[in-house]
Amino acid sequence: MAKKNKQKPPQDPKPSQEEEKKQVERKEEEVEDEEEEKSFEDLGLDHRLLRALIKKDVGKPFPIQRVAIPLILQGKDVVAQARTGTGKTFAYLLPLLQKLFPSDSGSKSRLAPGGFILVPSRELCQQVYKEAVSLVELCRVQLKIVQLTGGMPASDLRAALAGPPDILVTTPKCIRDCLAAGLLQPASISESLEILVLDEADLLLQFGFGDDLKALTPAIPRSCQCLLMSATSSPDVDQLKKLILHNPFVLTLSEVDVKDEVISKNVQQFWISCSASDKLLYVLALLKLELVLKKVLIFTNTIGAGFRLKLFFEKFGIRSAILNAELPQNSRLHILEEFNAGLFDYLIATDDSQTKEKEQVNRDKDMDSRKSRKGAKPKIDSEFGVVRGIDFKNVYTVINFDMPSSASGYVHRIGRTGRAYSAGASVSLVSPDEMEIFEEIKSFLGEDDICTNTIMPFSLLTKDAVESLRYRAEDVARSVTRVAVRESRAQDLRNEILNSEKLKSHFEVNPRDLDLLNHDKVLSKEPPAPHLRDVPDYLLDQKTRDASKMVKLTRAAMGDNKSSRRQGAKKRFRKSRDPLKSFSAEAPKRVGKDGVKGEGKGLDYTHKSKKQKAV
Repeated sequence: MAKKNKQKPPQDPKPSQEEEKKQVERKEEEVEDEEEEKSFEDLGLDHRLLRALIKKDVGKPFPIQRVAIPLILQGKDVVAQARTGTGKTFAYLLPLLQKLFPSDSGSKSRLAPGGFILVPSRELCQQVYKEAVSLVELCRVQLKIVQLTGGMPASDLRAALAGPPDILVTTPKCIRDCLAAGLLQPASISESLEILVLDEADLLLQFGFGDDLKALTPAIPRSCQCLLMSATSSPDVDQLKKLILHNPFVLTLSEVDVKDEVISKNVQQFWISCSASDKLLYVLALLKLELVLKKVLIFTNTIGAGFRLKLFFEKFGIRSAILNAELPQNSRLHILEEFNAGLFDYLIATDDSQTKEKEQVNRDKDMDSRKSRKGAKPKIDSEFGVVRGIDFKNVYTVINFDMPSSASGYVHRIGRTGRAYSAGASVSLVSPDEMEIFEEIKSFLGEDDICTNTIMPFSLLTKDAVESLRYRAEDVARSVTRVAVRESRAQDLRNEILNSEKLKSHFEVNPRDLDLLNHDKVLSKEPPAPHLRDVPDYLLDQKTRDASKMVKLTRAAMGDNKSSRRQGAKKRFRKSRDPLKSFSAEAPKRVGKDGVKGEGKGLDYTHKSKKQKAV
């Protein structure tokens, strides 16, 4: 038999390198699409948490949540680095609550809290506590959540820790105080602690909480799951990894590793070169010529500079509020609530975490006995930090009146805008003395690469527009003396202490009265001159007019975020009057044919009502 020649089937030609790259890119895109389509239900969350998220109108999970939540539910230690406003709080809070939900067989008997959430500031502590309590209430689960802050009396701390609570939200300093006072026992923590969260971890060591964390470390059991959330990478974060975590799973998200994602792509960054003495002039031009979108958050490095800026603004009819570490905690929290509600557009925040003023106060703690109380400086809250994770709502513009002392400080400041992938902008006023730190910030952001985080010159503000305001600005700046700043600072502190302490019990009974408190009140003794309120048209060049119109159109397209809470509060007060006291027997007024209001037809009850009122 003749052998048949077997013919090999034709083989497909090998794909070229370009085709291979395209195939890989397609696969990556498909994986990304699948990840983006994931819902909270796909992450393995409890149905009670899913119901709570629906009620809170939370849609799809953010990338950090899609990756972190399944890992945390599996019991792994996690280090998550993601820029501010990307959902890190829910990334650890949702799985933490689920793991501590009481089981059907009954809740475990604990001698200490099962979960610790450590944050670097009082304000962030309050923010995390509110989110946790809100979720638990919507889940209808019995979980006791407590927040502790420094300065609380020992009796309040003991009452809060009685039970004990399931979750404790606090600062490292407060934990150390509780351990020193015997309110928390290391042995009890070792037996009960299941999850430890370090939120804003890059700031915990940076702001002096290292010794407090070391005091807690021996009590952390080996079986405890540890989570570390950070906005930036630093040696402090690496130090915390070695100190507390055990073989952590470090998240490697694309948006975390790439330098141009340290700050959101939706945030446009600008800078203006000017002398230190001209900064008041330039910030006035930005606000008075309406070249930036409201709401505006302005950062200074000292409390005195913040009050000088506020007094300067008042002379031009610009109302603003102040936020600093001197103010009582209740006042700070209410200022944040009002600013987030849109009751005022400009907030001057003092980022004094690394200034000599705070260091000097700490040095003088042991010397208080030598000084009279009359001459002593007001105490500055060491647990206050305006850039430490505070969730400012709808901030469109951040202005660095003073440059921060580090690149990470710059990232945290700019992170107050562009949250949750919304649009924002920043403007930094850079003096010649601050050029060194400015160059460090630019190199940190990686401006040499193809990057969206380039800090560009602010082109909307022309030199002619600035010079047109110079005479007015310099004349007013001379009137804002050190004595005026010192007096206004003392006056504002007295007013806020009065509102915070003496009226605290009244506000607890009548919470709606808080709506009538104005934190953007005028501190100047003399009213602003009428001619300084508005900028005449003849001072503006055509480019500045066009830029101002463009900003106004943008603001109109975004919608008005002004809150009607204060006006609504007045209406509620009218409606809440005693109906028996407000009853009137007068007939309703009718509008006649001629448009004039007249009394209704029938009997005249005016005199009767007056007699009844007199009786």
